Amino acid sequence: MNQPATTSSWRTPFVFLVVSSVIMTLSFSGWQALLNNFTIEAAGFTGAEIGMLQSLREIPGFLAFTAVFILLVIKEQHFALVSLCLLTVGVAITGLFPFEYGLYATTVLMSIGFHYFETINQSLSLQWFSKEEAPAKLGKLLSVKSLAALVVYGFIYIAFEYFSMPFASAYLVLGGLGLALTAWLWLYMPLFPAKVVQHKHLVLRKRYSLYYLLTFLSGARRQIFVVFAGFMMVEKFGYSVADITMLYMVNHLLNIYIAPKVGEWIGRVGERKALTFEYIGLIIVFSGYGLVENGYLAAVLYVVDHIFFAMAIAIKTYFQKIADPADIASNAGVSFTINHIAAVIIPASFGLLWLVEPSWVFYCGAAIAMCSLIASQWVQTMAEPTEQINDQSSQPAGSKI
Repeated sequence: MNQPATTSSWRTPFVFLVVSSVIMTLSFSGWQALLNNFTIEAAGFTGAEIGMLQSLREIPGFLAFTAVFILLVIKEQHFALVSLCLLTVGVAITGLFPFEYGLYATTVLMSIGFHYFETINQSLSLQWFSKEEAPAKLGKLLSVKSLAALVVYGFIYIAFEYFSMPFASAYLVLGGLGLALTAWLWLYMPLFPAKVVQHKHLVLRKRYSLYYLLTFLSGARRQIFVVFAGFMMVEKFGYSVADITMLYMVNHLLNIYIAPKVGEWIGRVGERKALTFEYIGLIIVFSGYGLVENGYLAAVLYVVDHIFFAMAIAIKTYFQKIADPADIASNAGVSFTINHIAAVIIPASFGLLWLVEPSWVFYCGAAIAMCSLIASQWVQTMAEPTEQINDQSSQPAGSKI
């Protein structure tokens, strides 16, 4: 793994990111797909325990900013592989601890690996891809993740429907395969040189404020989709486990084709137009959630909502274009932490609102999308170099932590 990069056609940064994305999806999607059934059937969880588990799972997301300090002692590419090891081992041993504190422990281990990997993965992608190629290649990576998720869902369906595989065996297969692929990356991929030496401290700059705001609002929108859109499908329209799984599969099937196209389109029209289109679409989707009375139409809204996730590429490439290249690693952790603020605020507060009137949750989502739409109109990717230099030289106290 310490060997220098070579010119071999397959030993490239993109292939490294493709394989590592497959490992992440293989492990995390499998863990997530089995979680509810495993915790209820094997561990006897109630709502209290599953709520605590999910809260514990989000804590490493808040700590993503600490990744920059770990980079003081380890290279980013190595850190990505260590994170994948933690993720895959955590998933592999999940089935061996079918009790409350055992599941809490394996969940935290898995989550530390997942959140650190996602932080470093974003950083490496923006460093290794040029500004011109980044939208298209990020779209292709989303497509790869969707294909990997489909394989995982297919494996789980066949394993449990036809072979009655034990939970412990399924987790061991998914995590073990991910760990084996991680070992392959470590042994056979070269260490790719950094184009720019990254800052090893937290960097908060005033000119990134819009990026931070869009990231926070994006996290809030994601929580409404993940927590409440699927819950509505079950509670209001009576969707079964099979129905929800089918929706997941449709989402990923469409994403395999659409995500690369979305990335190429963002590269052509620019970030502001892409984000404008996304947020107008989300206003319509969230308003539709609040009004819909037909289960089939709700499913259409759910699929369209998921497709819009590919538009998040525009926020990443916007930051890539305005950022000092040396700030990318530090701000990857900062943005991941900001994104996870909503993971605590939204489920708890909007859950209470749901008890009063479910449609209000989605109208609030439409309002969040409207705030995003307004904020996105300030997106500019052609900042003057002199402005950037002046901004760096006149940072307020505490801008570097």
